[in-house]
Amino acid sequence: MTVLFADIRSFTALSEKMTPPENFAFINNYLGRVSPAIRKNNGFIDKYIGDAVMALFPTCPDDGVRAAIDMQKEVNLYNQQRQENALVPIAIGIGLHAGNLMLGTIGERERMESTVIADAVNLASRLEGLTKVYGSGILVSDAIIDRLDDREKYKYRFVDRVTVKGKTTAVSVFEIYDTETEESIQLKQQTAEVFQVGLDFYYQQKFVAAQKVFQNILHINPEDKVAMLYFKRSRKYRMYGTPDGWSGVEISTEK
Repeated sequence: MTVLFADIRSFTALSEKMTPPENFAFINNYLGRVSPAIRKNNGFIDKYIGDAVMALFPTCPDDGVRAAIDMQKEVNLYNQQRQENALVPIAIGIGLHAGNLMLGTIGERERMESTVIADAVNLASRLEGLTKVYGSGILVSDAIIDRLDDREKYKYRFVDRVTVKGKTTAVSVFEIYDTETEESIQLKQQTAEVFQVGLDFYYQQKFVAAQKVFQNILHINPEDKVAMLYFKRSRKYRMYGTPDGWSGVEISTEK
């Protein structure tokens, strides 16, 4: 089963500028735009949590990835309308993971609801939270990438090895960037090979070489937040060394 979590970035700051009726109208307008993308791609919505959406895709991970891409496209269209009305654009983060889960009913006699309980749910939620760290619209686990029918249909790249909050096992995290601007897509594709070279240097602890590679990428694409992260990490480890037992896995405290 594939689990998808989507959340509006900086929603608290947005909501503070709106009245309660405006808040409800905004959330319902947004959900009315992105939710059909889930159903169109063979998924179903497990629950709404304020502005957040949790959805499940029982058939294949491709359905979840396509839904995430369609949701981001809908947000892009929504932002065009918001800008025409002098409103600030919004951004959403989406995380996906695939794994076994248990569907059941929780609650008590006066209040019951169906939901899923599993490690996969927690990890998908954590990946959504990490979209802010990497400046990504869509982050997926290696469990998603490994199970795609044809991964070459998507524009994606490895971004990190992470142990998320509440977990002890590291997961490989990938960014899917099909819905970014044409310029951003072109620049990431242009620097893809050298980006991989930089990663190889980094994980081999050749931090001087890695720093130079990521610095060159940033000269080409200054907005590449992942390259910036690796540039800063390489510089730090070059100057101060790595912790004992360093394996390249980042410990995330992001919820």
